[in-house]
Amino acid sequence: MPNNVLAIFKIYPEDDQVDLEDLKNRLREALPKGNVYIYRIIEEEIAFGIKALKVFVIMPPFFEGGTQPLEEAFSKVKGVSQVDVEFVQTLPG
Repeated sequence: MPNNVLAIFKIYPEDDQVDLEDLKNRLREALPKGNVYIYRIIEEEIAFGIKALKVFVIMPPFFEGGTQPLEEAFSKVKGVSQVDVEFVQTLPG
């Protein structure tokens, strides 16, 4: 059976007034149903006090649509300006 996949998303808030803790909760709630879960979320300084969120998602190897459904779900979250996929890799067994 193939191993799970790690996908790292970089989530940019709309502005520096967005409550990042609240945004983290909304991102968790936005995940599609299935064997997909957020492993970790870290804050990353961008510039001038603005921070992005790096969201580490564990998903099954044959998740329908790949990362696209996750990108779309995260993009619809209130307070999100942009979503980038930074990294995708199969986890070691």
